[in-house]
Amino acid sequence: MRAIVVSQTGGPEVLVSSEVPEPTGGERDIIVDVHAAGVNFIDIYQREGLYSLALPYTPGLEGAGVIRSVGAAVTEFSPGDRVAWTGHLGSYSELVAMPADVAVLVPDSLSLETAAGMMLQGLTAHYLVTSVHKIVPGDTALVHAAAGGVGLLLCQMIRARGGEVIGTVSTDAKADAAVAAGAHHIIRYDREDVAQRVREITSTEGVRVVYDGVGRDTFNASLHSLAPRGVMALFGQSSGPVESFDPQILNQLGSLFLTRPSLTHFTGTPEELRWRASEVFEALENGSLSFSLHGTYPLENAHKAHADLAARLTSGKLLLLP
Repeated sequence: MRAIVVSQTGGPEVLVSSEVPEPTGGERDIIVDVHAAGVNFIDIYQREGLYSLALPYTPGLEGAGVIRSVGAAVTEFSPGDRVAWTGHLGSYSELVAMPADVAVLVPDSLSLETAAGMMLQGLTAHYLVTSVHKIVPGDTALVHAAAGGVGLLLCQMIRARGGEVIGTVSTDAKADAAVAAGAHHIIRYDREDVAQRVREITSTEGVRVVYDGVGRDTFNASLHSLAPRGVMALFGQSSGPVESFDPQILNQLGSLFLTRPSLTHFTGTPEELRWRASEVFEALENGSLSFSLHGTYPLENAHKAHADLAARLTSGKLLLLP
């Protein structure tokens, strides 16, 4: 079978399409024919070596497909079931084996492409607005990269929960996308001072929460945009890791809360994973949440998908189709 193999860390060129043996599973595993695999910034961090993995490996932490076979101890799934998953490495492949506990059933009304594209980003947006800082009516939130995959979902979820969204973007087209997703205010971070504009929009008060997946380039502005006792949720670092800083700044700016959450810790049990996935899938089914697909790439063009994502040339989700 074909799979993308990374034998050394580096740029997109290290993503090599290769012929590899088909996987075998244990008694609690399922083997799935991959229909679509999601492309995410964490895949780039791993490929570059920022997040260390044993080499060689096959990237990809989310996808969707059809079960080919199940292990002897698997009772919740059967061959032919449509499933999606996140948190298991190896999705850039035609076939993947994984523990049954990391998979969820995909409703018949949803395409496998939608399910694949919603797992990591959809569940990330869900835990951010329900568990890291529960959005309640009247909250104002700053969402960086509001036209990105997670950003578009955050705009929709915050607005649906009665919150007000201030979104940062870099182009007019991305501004339009963020507004269409529910952003109330737009800041062009390429030509405006973000913290200053936030203070103007909020009548100097600041926001209750910042959802920041950008990292180094936005971190300082994020802190200076918060109201006293506000929450800084740093869930990614697409611009690079944040430099060291004195925690005293959190006190000086109003006893701020800083957290660096990960989806892994908010889907710690099969029950929590399936609860989050069911709420996201239900919102997709009833139309209160929409999925934005930027584009699809053949599996062998994984390097092109990584390059496009890293260059911020995209708005919405990127998928690989094995």
